[in-house]
Amino acid sequence: MSAPVSLNNLQRQLGGVTILKGISAQVLPGQVIALLGKNGSGKTTLLETILGFGFPSAGEATLWDVKATDIDGEIKQRIGFVPQQDELLAGMNGWEHLALFKAYQCRWNQTLVDRLIIDWLIPMDTYVGKMSVGQRQKLSILLALAHEPELLVLDEPVASLDPIARRQFLQQIVEIAADENRAVIFSTHIVNDVERVANQVWILRDGVLVCQSELDGLKETLVRVRLTSNEPLLEKIRWPYLLKQKNQGQQTQLTIQHWQPDMEQQLAREFNAEVVVEYLSLEDIFLELAP
Repeated sequence: MSAPVSLNNLQRQLGGVTILKGISAQVLPGQVIALLGKNGSGKTTLLETILGFGFPSAGEATLWDVKATDIDGEIKQRIGFVPQQDELLAGMNGWEHLALFKAYQCRWNQTLVDRLIIDWLIPMDTYVGKMSVGQRQKLSILLALAHEPELLVLDEPVASLDPIARRQFLQQIVEIAADENRAVIFSTHIVNDVERVANQVWILRDGVLVCQSELDGLKETLVRVRLTSNEPLLEKIRWPYLLKQKNQGQQTQLTIQHWQPDMEQQLAREFNAEVVVEYLSLEDIFLELAP
């Protein structure tokens, strides 16, 4: 089975500025990928390039082995997309949007649609132009889910949702993830939400994909280590996968990637120090990798 998304040395320039820098990655069925990065890191540009909304400057993005910029209507029907700014029509109500979208889809799960309208309290009789930002976002997500896409791409999908709506949306993502034939990519700045639903994490920093890892594995292998020794360690420590070092008196704090348990004894012997290992939350990991 071909990968829903394959990126090979993907680069993208806009206005003479390189936004994406040599990104290589795959999205496989069954994966729920949280795309994290600060504002301006290139998240939206990456998602738009994956979907073929712009041509790469170098490298390529493919969807099921077809160049993203060449996909036909059949492949498009396998995709659901929620952009950061919705593209709904102000002069149409929710029902009219559903009818319009349904007319172009081969598949349609009306049972799911009916349930989400009730659960998410979407005012379907209201014109979109009179809906709140959160209501519009709910409708956009509903339209992206209704045809049960094999690839669901969402750009900041919970940014305008209240806490209850966010929880309901994330539960729906969990249900989608239970189908091993489907894949989800969603960008977000609310890191706490990621840990509830994602099984993979991508971290983008200045257009570079500095991390692509299984969530559980990432949390086990990126740590902070505190060394306490009799003599201050003034020199820069030469240690594999050392990301940061902070010296303060007799204590030295290290951030180390690809941590293995036997490294604790190695550090203790090499620096004649007491060693304390701290396993980090995803939010702390994000702050370490995307400063």
